[in-house]
Amino acid sequence: MPQIYSKRSFLKASLAGTLGLGTLAKPILAGPAEKFYIPEVPAGYTFLFQGDSITDANRVRTDLPNVMGQGYAHAVASRIGADFPEAGFTFYNRGISGDKVYNLENRWEEETLALQPDVLSILAGINDVGDLIHDPDYPAMEPGFETSYRNILRTSREQNSSLLIILGLPFIYPTGKRAEKKELWVTYTEEKQAFIRQLAKEFDALLIDYPALFARAEKRKPAEYWVGDGVHPTIFGHELMAREWLRVAATRLDFLRIYL
Repeated sequence: MPQIYSKRSFLKASLAGTLGLGTLAKPILAGPAEKFYIPEVPAGYTFLFQGDSITDANRVRTDLPNVMGQGYAHAVASRIGADFPEAGFTFYNRGISGDKVYNLENRWEEETLALQPDVLSILAGINDVGDLIHDPDYPAMEPGFETSYRNILRTSREQNSSLLIILGLPFIYPTGKRAEKKELWVTYTEEKQAFIRQLAKEFDALLIDYPALFARAEKRKPAEYWVGDGVHPTIFGHELMAREWLRVAATRLDFLRIYL
């Protein structure tokens, strides 16, 4: 059985660099946690997923925890929650379809800080790109993207200095109507990616390179198999995102290494 530790003792051990792993079996398919030696599992952690429609994934609007929609956030939460039931983890999905980063900032206190997350995952930016392309007045507001994104991270870090922040890079595959302005979609998205990379370093956050993930996947199947309309992942794309989320998160949360 995995050992469950309080938040305080887990963070103390983590900061002291004492989270040494024994030899872990590497399952072909992740199975029940009881089959593996798992060191120091934190108790009572709150995981919060924030972002736009990709995170939203048709979730039911409710204040209740553990209602995660149909996307990568659901896949992550269902696995961790099923494999570590004794830990008492809580999961929230607060992604909202259509949101831009300034929308996140406007609701940050109520829908992020109030939930007091221990792990905060953010994927946003592609709607900001869309506004740059379609709204002639939006470019004048463009510095707001950087200011708003930095503000939400700053206030989150101020609330919890030990907060694990995970930032996802936005992605685009300009198909259909977006193909007409493909170069703009790609250029602006890459600009957003570069800034988010910078923020990850600035705030000691983990970075998930979803564009690179899908680029590798394209070698097996065309992009539309993974990202159906060029923006929203298919069920297969969401599954890839969940696996990558767990892989990256495991670099800081050792107990998640059963999924590697």
